Amino acid sequence: MDRLASMAAFVKAAESGSFATTASALGISPQMVAKHVTYLEARLGTRLLNRTTRKQSLTVIGKSYYDRCKVALAEVDWADAIADEARGKPRGLLRVNAPVSFGTHSLTPVIARYLRSHPSVDAELVLNDRFVDLIDEGFEAVFRIGPLRTSNLGAIELAPFRTVACASPAYLQERGIPSTLSDLPNHECMGFANWPELTVSDWVFVRDGRTSKALIHSRLKANSAASLTQAALAGLGLALLAEDLVRPHLATGRLVRVLPNYETPPRPIHLLFHPDRRQTPKLKSFIEMVVEHLGHRSD
Repeated sequence: MDRLASMAAFVKAAESGSFATTASALGISPQMVAKHVTYLEARLGTRLLNRTTRKQSLTVIGKSYYDRCKVALAEVDWADAIADEARGKPRGLLRVNAPVSFGTHSLTPVIARYLRSHPSVDAELVLNDRFVDLIDEGFEAVFRIGPLRTSNLGAIELAPFRTVACASPAYLQERGIPSTLSDLPNHECMGFANWPELTVSDWVFVRDGRTSKALIHSRLKANSAASLTQAALAGLGLALLAEDLVRPHLATGRLVRVLPNYETPPRPIHLLFHPDRRQTPKLKSFIEMVVEHLGHRSD
């Protein structure tokens, strides 16, 4: 059997948890999916999937093999892109990783626009707030917020990540509107539970070129910006949230910006990619669209 085809079937089966679903996605029979997996297990001399009548799950060795298969299949896809380079047509699978809030509210609309413009490209967008290895985990593009570590990856700086402090009109009517940072300890200030460079007990602001920290009290801490937004809309307290996320709520008045004379320090955003693969049509066209919509703007 073709080993790459078997690896592709195994990866799809591991992700879907079902031979039937895998068969439908690949256009083959469930029996053929099982043959592909059995072929790999026989070749490796170990079980890769635990099978039940309802679902398949990865064994410990299967998980490691799955991770390497993802990388290997991505390498094959990138190798095939050499022919696409000559034709200049983007096609194939584009794997992208980004932080959850930025990926959900800023990047996803750009990816949707990209896919509409390039019907021969499929995209797999993985959102999490952990540090991922672009090469080992088989991503072609990774977005990172915060200071960029030294690496041999290609990097393009995008428009910075900005946050605003805001609250609902009902909360401000009940508790008053803070006018200085010294007012914040007297307010309910909801904290982000895994903010990378800051502790959850500090909010940082800049005014007249001077940086100041405000000690805050957080009855609610969450690792989801969407959750904090809903809590702010419900009137629980002040929240420091991504500007892109709350812009619609500020425009309609459901949220109100507070401390308008203070700015939060902008945090850099970079698009990282393997420099040797930048010129493939798929990745090149994606980078161009990202820069067009998320790059620095000249106001």
